Amino acid sequence: MIATLRGEVIQIEENALVIEVGGVGLRVHVPKPLSGKSKVGEKAFVYTHLIVRETELSLYGFESQPDRDLFNLLLGVSGIGPKVSLSVLSTMNIESVQRAIFSDEPELLSRVPGIGKKSAQKIALYLQDRLKPSDSLESVAAMSDSDSEVLEALTALGYSIVEAQSAIQSIPKDAPDDVEQRLRLALGYFQN
Repeated sequence: MIATLRGEVIQIEENALVIEVGGVGLRVHVPKPLSGKSKVGEKAFVYTHLIVRETELSLYGFESQPDRDLFNLLLGVSGIGPKVSLSVLSTMNIESVQRAIFSDEPELLSRVPGIGKKSAQKIALYLQDRLKPSDSLESVAAMSDSDSEVLEALTALGYSIVEAQSAIQSIPKDAPDDVEQRLRLALGYFQN
């Protein structure tokens, strides 16, 4: 129904933006990374998905079309609603979800608030045939065992999967394969 919105951000809420379009303020539920970088008074363009229920209309907005497509795919999983789907996109990026699916690591999905071990396995099984691997997945899937341990350590310290993967990607290519040294280098990423 409503595929995209372009307008001015007039209010920022925890998981939503109020975007004024033609004099009407529309509350659009968005992933945390999008609400975090939005500013009141700036123009915004979002790809949207409208959910119609008996008592409400809810509009969900995304920075890119692939994000919206992933949201729609997640809604197809039995027992996964829009809040949990939005939580996945707030915690992980598309590459992280693809890595969890195609590297057979559904435990990465269980780190998302609102998703337990069974739900993570259900999501992984459902998305396996429906999600297409991207070109950037090769570099993510090629993550060494030591980098997987560093990822696990960083997420245990409270960093999101996206933050942890960014830190790992910042490690110099010629860095030793020792987990402790790679973890130190990855932690240095957050101090810059």
